[in-house]
Amino acid sequence: MVSPAMLKGMNTEVYGEGHPFGDPSWYQAYNTPYYNDTHKQFRKLMREYVDEHIMSNVHDWDEKGTIPKEMYLEAGKQGTLALCIGRPWPEKYFGPSPWGFEPDYFHELIMYDEMSRTGSVGFQWGVAGGTTIGLPPVYHHGSEELKQRVMPPCVKGEKVCCLAITEPTAGSDVANLKCTAKLEGDHYILNGEKKWITNGIFADYFTVACRTGKPGVGGISLLLVEKGMPGLETRKMKCSGAWSSGTTYITFDDVKVPKGNLLGKEGKGFQYMMQNFNHERFAFCAMSTRFARVCLEDSLKFAGKRKTFGKTLIQHPVIRWKVAEMARQIEATHNWLEWITYQLKTMPKIEAMLKLGGHTALCKVQCTKVMEYCAREAAQIFGGLSYSRGGQGEKVERLNREVRAMAIPGGSEEIMLDLGVKQSTKLAEMAKMFAEAAPQAQAAKL
Repeated sequence: MVSPAMLKGMNTEVYGEGHPFGDPSWYQAYNTPYYNDTHKQFRKLMREYVDEHIMSNVHDWDEKGTIPKEMYLEAGKQGTLALCIGRPWPEKYFGPSPWGFEPDYFHELIMYDEMSRTGSVGFQWGVAGGTTIGLPPVYHHGSEELKQRVMPPCVKGEKVCCLAITEPTAGSDVANLKCTAKLEGDHYILNGEKKWITNGIFADYFTVACRTGKPGVGGISLLLVEKGMPGLETRKMKCSGAWSSGTTYITFDDVKVPKGNLLGKEGKGFQYMMQNFNHERFAFCAMSTRFARVCLEDSLKFAGKRKTFGKTLIQHPVIRWKVAEMARQIEATHNWLEWITYQLKTMPKIEAMLKLGGHTALCKVQCTKVMEYCAREAAQIFGGLSYSRGGQGEKVERLNREVRAMAIPGGSEEIMLDLGVKQSTKLAEMAKMFAEAAPQAQAAKL
């Protein structure tokens, strides 16, 4: 036994169930430079809410393919939907922060992390997926009239906004999308198709990327399309996982969109989408890393009680090896994620856009690959239970189906790897150029 006197001056503050690597290290009595009392307060609020109202229901919601409307309203009331759209806090459209403090990116990280303990991509995307990626372009580039009409009901959970970029023939290759919008008088006439659109089947607003001009990135604009506009049709798609997120196929057949629903300027749509990608991929990273941790934690719990050959699974060296492999990858990935979160918190937006594109791209690959590895290893530990929907292996079975739902959207791994290297190379070249120019600039002042 350790004497209490020996613990004097040590960090002994543990939050959660205390399973090894079952939570981020700052939950388990390790020091951190990132979190303060407001983060601890918010962590407690999120965990208690998830455990009481969500955890036991996500399986049924996923099987039914729908989430009750009251969950959206509650998420809006709590402020978590407003937190999804990045900084600054949208006080003008929501009101003051309900927690008594101005949230930062670490509060948002905690929110994604705690809600991802459900082990359900469908729930995470179903409640907040569309808001996280579809509403920021309205927030940052819509007219004030449009923002006053759209922002309050969306951040309060009364209505849903989704992002419609991907097409049957254009996913990562956004510059070659085919959906067109031609200006005729006071309206754009929108035609085309969108595919794999999260929340589309129950969305009230659609932030649509379309071609209003020349080929390539310079001809893309963003229009806000509204539910009920004639010519807009949606149908739910049957996918391997994320069933409650409402993945949708959308067709636009001569949809008349008011000119005032243009977000920002014509031809700037690609630029606006790029501005939101760091934040979108940050959310992907936060969710994927906790999904990997869920696989590890559930494996540890199961391995501690399941017996084979007269021993619990965790007493077998090969099982401890699997747990160790999962743990080392998760902990390294979470540290990278926290580093990116700190940069988002402390950098001006223009600096973050310039410097973090490559890092968020590569981190997304890291997070989804670790999630995939952990889902597979957890399935091996659970055996047949990981092949059955529901029961002890519920989360592991579901996450195995949903790995591709995290690895492909938001930038496939292959595209992200290439982007990460190209962005970082360009940044290094710029830094070298500035370094070479600095002495000349200094000499000119003398």
